[in-house]
Amino acid sequence: MKEEIIISLVNAQRAFFNSGTTRSLEWRRLQLKALKKMLQENEEQIVEALHLDMGKPLFEAEFSEVQVLFHEVDTVLKNLYAWMQPEAAATPSLHFPGSSMVVKEPFGIVLIMAPWNYPFQLLIAPLIGALAAGNTAILKPSSVTVNTSGIIAQLIPKYFRPECVSVVECSGDEANILLLQKYDYIFYTGSAYAGRIVMEAAAKHLTPVTLELGGKSPCIVDKHTNIRQTARKICWGKFFNAGQTCIAPDYILVHRDIKEALLAEMKKVLIGFYGTEPSQSKSYARICNEKHFDRLVTLLNEGDIIAGGQHQRTEKYIAPTIIDSISWESAIMADEIFGPIMPVITYSDLDAVLQMINARPKPLALYIFSRSGTFKNKIISGTSSGGVCINDTLSHFTTNLLPFGGVGESGMGQYHGKYSFSAFSHSKPVLSKSFFFDIPLRYPPYRKIGGLMKKIIRSIS
Repeated sequence: MKEEIIISLVNAQRAFFNSGTTRSLEWRRLQLKALKKMLQENEEQIVEALHLDMGKPLFEAEFSEVQVLFHEVDTVLKNLYAWMQPEAAATPSLHFPGSSMVVKEPFGIVLIMAPWNYPFQLLIAPLIGALAAGNTAILKPSSVTVNTSGIIAQLIPKYFRPECVSVVECSGDEANILLLQKYDYIFYTGSAYAGRIVMEAAAKHLTPVTLELGGKSPCIVDKHTNIRQTARKICWGKFFNAGQTCIAPDYILVHRDIKEALLAEMKKVLIGFYGTEPSQSKSYARICNEKHFDRLVTLLNEGDIIAGGQHQRTEKYIAPTIIDSISWESAIMADEIFGPIMPVITYSDLDAVLQMINARPKPLALYIFSRSGTFKNKIISGTSSGGVCINDTLSHFTTNLLPFGGVGESGMGQYHGKYSFSAFSHSKPVLSKSFFFDIPLRYPPYRKIGGLMKKIIRSIS
């Protein structure tokens, strides 16, 4: 796509936004209903494209990439009118007679950039929030997942006018041209490396951003836990989408008293999930491409592989793998794994564990498995992470009644449900004063404020 076409598209969306059409409740609801119709009428095509790109099991593709979007759009349609209403705010006595409120207004043109691991859901979910808030949107799907990108580029023009929502398929120099245009908001999901590039480009126009990144999400297992459920839930969260999930448990920290029991149960769980030959399982995905496959295979050279380890490059297949005898200094602990390899570290001192976690970049998620309230509260209060999930994995992402987002190097900004509406809205404060009464002391010529007057001003402010 040539630069002049990109510039023309941005200008067309800006002209449409400036017309004021997007501010009405009716327009927003029409766009959201069109999006829901697109999902309803094309669900099978979307799921098939995801399967072709990454070998996603049909259930995983449908559940994680489509069904969650139905829930999201229905929630927004149900609550949009209430969310759009001005919020009353208290007014200090100093401003009597007067009133205060907060008005939610759209930013304008939004650029939404999606990653390859959940290439449909992580593009459309932010779009729901952007449209609900009254913005127009330019969508940039991942160039890695070509089938999903293609179906998005095919469907969006059928359900949306280009001045409302458009898709730009591009990579390399064209992606840089797209990123360097002036937007009113940028929403990016992907790696921290690319997130820095996005933020640098946004800074040139002082454009606000939401960055949904990642990080090494720890999974801390207490000795007081349900070992069978813990093993099932960790394996499900780690090996869902072959570990290519930004909030997947990245590594296990297990108390030494139950380590052997937990690992034995996890090996049983893997057989129950995927059979003795996971490569033949229809419930197990593949690695996105050869580049990521090669990176992951190099991580198999440390520690003791107690389950999995098999891999085949032509199929982009790496078996669900558990590696014991890993230390904090191991190469696999340097960066986010983003694949189906689970390192295990043994601990006996929780305080030492918290110190090691806090010495690293703040993760996007933190998982705790324990029956002890004291244990859970100590970790929650003693660490910082984008979110916390207790006695389960991934589930906190699927509730749109909670905000989702990172902190520090794992991202900035939050979305889902009402938090998406807020993310794509500017909260504009409005103070309204009356002509009924006016305080003359604030006008020149100024007089020295006496002690009594100071007390009065302080008491009413």
